[in-house]
Amino acid sequence: MEHIEQKLQDLDTRNELAFAGGGEDRVKKHKGEKRLTARERLDVLLDPGSFVELDRFVTHRCDNFGMGQTKIPGDGVITGYGRINGKTVYVYSQDFTVFGGSMSRTQANKILKIQDLALKNGRPIIGLNDSGGARIQEGVEALGGYADIFLQNTIASGVVPQISAIMGPCAGGAVYSPSLTDFIFMVKDTSYMFVTGPDVIKSVTHEEVTKEELGGANTHNQKSGVAHFAADDDKHCLLLIRELLNFLPANNIDDPPVLPTDDPPDRIEESLNYIIPDSSKKPYDIKEIIQKTVDEGYFLEIQQHYAQNIVIGFARFNGRSVGIVANQPQFLAGCLNIEASIKAARFVRFCDAFNIPLVTFVDVPGFLPGTDQEWNGIITHGAKLLYAYCEATVPKITIVTRKAYGGAYDVMSSKHIRGDINLAYPTAEIAVMGAEGAVNIIFRKEINDAEDKDAERQRLINDYETRFNNPYVAAELGYIDEVIEPAMTRKRIIDSLEMLKNKKDKNPPKKHGNIPL
Repeated sequence: MEHIEQKLQDLDTRNELAFAGGGEDRVKKHKGEKRLTARERLDVLLDPGSFVELDRFVTHRCDNFGMGQTKIPGDGVITGYGRINGKTVYVYSQDFTVFGGSMSRTQANKILKIQDLALKNGRPIIGLNDSGGARIQEGVEALGGYADIFLQNTIASGVVPQISAIMGPCAGGAVYSPSLTDFIFMVKDTSYMFVTGPDVIKSVTHEEVTKEELGGANTHNQKSGVAHFAADDDKHCLLLIRELLNFLPANNIDDPPVLPTDDPPDRIEESLNYIIPDSSKKPYDIKEIIQKTVDEGYFLEIQQHYAQNIVIGFARFNGRSVGIVANQPQFLAGCLNIEASIKAARFVRFCDAFNIPLVTFVDVPGFLPGTDQEWNGIITHGAKLLYAYCEATVPKITIVTRKAYGGAYDVMSSKHIRGDINLAYPTAEIAVMGAEGAVNIIFRKEINDAEDKDAERQRLINDYETRFNNPYVAAELGYIDEVIEPAMTRKRIIDSLEMLKNKKDKNPPKKHGNIPL
């Protein structure tokens, strides 16, 4: 008995050493910056008592520059598995108090083991990143560790959901693993991402910029679009991850989760009949339509502050998880531009990869004109969204609320690119272009020959609007399946999802397509 007691005491001592991280002083400094420790983050993220740690006693094997004299159990990353809302996930949490969370060969091996287990078992991978970058003392071994992780990220892409939380610094090669994952969360004021830091930029380009301006949460959520969520603090970030996972399947074979709801599937929303302004030039908030139709009015918006002329996010209809894409008339009149096309295309491809049906609300006057757009490749970037919708084989339901003009009509999940159910409000205007532009082209001679040019132009515009700026020409051709009363939107979407729940569609066998990158 005495022998086993000694063994157990030794285990307790070793565990305590591992739990201590970088030591009391470093932990105190870390918490003084209003940041949770690596283990506290796991406590918030995972269901209570569900975390199982792996490789707790692993240490680095580097002897360069005196590193052999300093070995800390775990080597700066905590890895293992646990549950979120009862479902298994695999996690790693970098510990900035241990060697600044720097990436060593050993740390990479720990992360690779978790990635491999997640892939074999078909479960999400969540990485909590808080690292100063590659461990310089290890040189190319650390770089090799990064590259091995990048490869696993790529292999796992579209197979299991991959989520990255940036909870501290993330610089240099460290940024590429998060960028290969599906969703990136950042924390305001305490996290940042950049390939080269402010000091390097100053020495090369002579620009002066702070870390926050260069790669903070606001920068990547508003300007670059690199990040998808900006959290107020560590706890908020981790709770947001839990919320996102509620909408996602565990892998690309499973169906999305279905949760119970008290919101009636046949609920009629009369206020939607009056939401579209009388003037087609007046804006309205597309998110109001979304919130009035989805279960309990709850919509988890993604990239809320980036490319606001298009809205993307997750919601539920009769408990079933769906991805929503919607033009936003309040910004740039809902036009598609470079940023909006990229934002929506990536989201559409994620939903398609993980069997999440797509619901698209359309109010788009076209692609944003301008030399800036053309010279920066709107043709290629707009084609990304077109490609994504064409490629998608999940159920696709489209509702044209107002404008659907020109090529943008085609792109936004039209019947012609395998939209399954295409609905329209009576206020829909489906045409090559707006009445004014069309009349100026078609009737240029008649207008110029008229005595009262303005009166003739207006008469022709009114006639064109009556004949063409409506949903009925498209409905007559079968391009619109039904013109619906807006109040019936929720019921029609739920009816369509139910009808399409066993949909089977596939693309021709191929290694992969060549998306216009």
